[in-house]
Amino acid sequence: MSFVSFPRKTLGWMLAILSLSISSYSALAAELDAEAVKRGKASAAICASCHQADGSGMNIPGGESWPRLAGLNRDYLVAQVNAFKEGSRSSPTMTPFAGMLNPQQLLDVSSYYASLPTKPITVPNTDPAVMEHGKKLALEGDWDRYIVSCSSCHGPNNQGVGVEFPGIAGQQPSYIAQQLEAWQKGVRKNDPQNLMGAIAERLNSHDIAAVSAWLAAQPAQ
Repeated sequence: MSFVSFPRKTLGWMLAILSLSISSYSALAAELDAEAVKRGKASAAICASCHQADGSGMNIPGGESWPRLAGLNRDYLVAQVNAFKEGSRSSPTMTPFAGMLNPQQLLDVSSYYASLPTKPITVPNTDPAVMEHGKKLALEGDWDRYIVSCSSCHGPNNQGVGVEFPGIAGQQPSYIAQQLEAWQKGVRKNDPQNLMGAIAERLNSHDIAAVSAWLAAQPAQ
């Protein structure tokens, strides 16, 4: 396998992201409208049964897990719900709920969850060697297998970069694993230029378990 096995457009995205400065990351944060946040709090009741009232999500190993929404970029959240509506993401439970929100309600709910503070999540005990492997993948990658580090795209400390790359530190571990597997299988297809698909296909089950556990244990800011 050679580095050129990445599609040209994918490689271009990777190089562009790697060149972003920390000041560029800060400039991508969406400003939230206080009235939208207030309206979104009322509409978010339909989300709370799965994502919890505080937006922390639910970790369900072996079942469909629900991501932490609190503190995620507003426009990223809007884009993901629209992906369920359009079919580039699939979930038998999420898709019907996505259809219940009109564009204004979706913007309001996303503003509300983006405004919420993040809380540490409970991470299952994991072997230290597994955690160390996950840390290496998240922060350094594995260039022998042409696996780019998570932080190359998701930003310093994996806190997220604008609309395309969400904060994944402090995300529910089973949810991270399920999404990596969805990209591997081609079930999820809404990543820019197949960036996640190209990386996920290089990961084995040990990699996925390790990086999911390590990322979940990191603080979300």
